[in-house]
Amino acid sequence: MAYEQLKLENQICFPVYAASRLITREYQPYLDELGITYPQYLVLMVLWEHDPMPVNDIARKLILNTNTITPLLKRMQSQGIIERNRSVEDERKVIVSLTRKGKELQEKAAVIPQQLVDNLLHGPIKTEQLLELKKQLYALIDLLNRNETE
Repeated sequence: MAYEQLKLENQICFPVYAASRLITREYQPYLDELGITYPQYLVLMVLWEHDPMPVNDIARKLILNTNTITPLLKRMQSQGIIERNRSVEDERKVIVSLTRKGKELQEKAAVIPQQLVDNLLHGPIKTEQLLELKKQLYALIDLLNRNETE
């Protein structure tokens, strides 16, 4: 090949993309039991930590655009998982809060992270390696996110 830099195996982005898709696939059986998608699970994790929260803050935390998250939140509202209401202080802001159903999902979802890690540790990767990988990925995210906000 004339352009070695264009080989898929020489790309940084492809293994990150492929790993992300494959990890999401590992989550799917657990999330199917809850009746939610992986992006909905991410929103729920944010809200379980900070409920209620403005849409813009959820989008920022998940590194998503508001036009990406809005349809997701509408679906979650139609499922009865969240509520969306205009802020009393600033009607331009939409505040997202968990419903009882959304709060109940937390208890059911609490086992998912450990189940996923247990599945991953059946292979050649050790706990320390997973933790180091997570640390490195957050450093990469910080670098790329900083470049976008500059």
